[in-house]
Amino acid sequence: MRAKLRCVRCGAEYDVQPKMFSCPKCGGLLEVVIEPEELPPFSEFTKRSRMKGIWRFAELLPVKSGSPVTMGEGNTPLIRLEKLEKVIGVRRLYAKFEGANPTGSFKDRGMSLAVTVAKEVKARAVVAASTGNTAASAAAYSARAGLKTFLILPSGKVALGKLAQSLLHGAVVVELEGNFDAALEAVKELAKMPEFYPLNSFNPWRLEGQKTLAFELFEEIGVPDVVVVPVGNAGNISAIWKGFKELKEFGYSEALPKMVGVQAEGASPIASAFKAGLNAPLFTDSPETVATAIRIGKPVNWMKAWKAVTESGGTFEVVSDSEIIRAQRLLAREEGVAAEPAGAASLAGVVRLASEGYFNGDEVVTVVVTGHGLKDPDSVKFHPANKLTALNVEDAVEKVVSALKVVA
Repeated sequence: MRAKLRCVRCGAEYDVQPKMFSCPKCGGLLEVVIEPEELPPFSEFTKRSRMKGIWRFAELLPVKSGSPVTMGEGNTPLIRLEKLEKVIGVRRLYAKFEGANPTGSFKDRGMSLAVTVAKEVKARAVVAASTGNTAASAAAYSARAGLKTFLILPSGKVALGKLAQSLLHGAVVVELEGNFDAALEAVKELAKMPEFYPLNSFNPWRLEGQKTLAFELFEEIGVPDVVVVPVGNAGNISAIWKGFKELKEFGYSEALPKMVGVQAEGASPIASAFKAGLNAPLFTDSPETVATAIRIGKPVNWMKAWKAVTESGGTFEVVSDSEIIRAQRLLAREEGVAAEPAGAASLAGVVRLASEGYFNGDEVVTVVVTGHGLKDPDSVKFHPANKLTALNVEDAVEKVVSALKVVA
């Protein structure tokens, strides 16, 4: 396997350097370009043990390690949403449930690969800024690798479930008075020091792990017509698009999906600019949304995400917090899928697009549900609760029988 780094802004190419994260010529972000020497038929990937997770696609990954840092991430359920596809009006609708990853979010795919690199370059510690999911994943995988973890989090802005995971895994948490973007600036400064290896998505090696979602979709249903992804710091949608492009480039597939990125209206610097016909995002210093995982005002990977959408012929969509909460309830109560608010944003985007006539009724659509509902337990307060109290066994039986009559 040969690999190189390429600037997404100016196209300059460089030899692989694990701690080079931006282009020396123009300052643009880098992407990893792989040049496989020999590839097996795709059926070989399917035959491999399901417990290998993303690493069963080793020939399509740029890191060769005899001992990758892994917990079997990937191989997440692809769930057909038959009730909702009738409501929305598409031929088939699927949820790729990334909440089934080891720490409950899609971040584990990329973290497995990035922490493996950190270990191989002999970093003393890893560092990450986070709205929550990156922190939980970084803490878990770094603990497994025996690396000290430092997390810089916007104070009071991280959901309890994610903060609890980070602390449980022994990370040192620095709560910064400021937003995620300020935390990321601190990480970039620390990344200049030889002791630290950064795990945020400006690190292109992390995104190489996340592209494996495309490989799994292709394995199960081929190439969907549309793939819908919540967008925060904007790395995931570009990684998935990269995965599909590589499948076509390497002769495994003939088609490409349209990529749709969804942002919450209080944190929509990319989507709002795209819909307004602009050529660059409308950054904000004060993003706000109930979908905390995508509450980011200055997405570092905006250019990669913009290219993914435009190259694929897709679009960006903006949804309100109320639409996100409704989509979260639809997933949970109609299909049994528990998503955190950010994870439900993809379905909210599909509902909004359907109302605008975006679909012709014959598409196969996949929504990426990026995180488990238990990540943000406080979000349950937005949904009507069915709670009864009983004084004794007989009262409990009577309450249940009476309630059944009401719902019947």
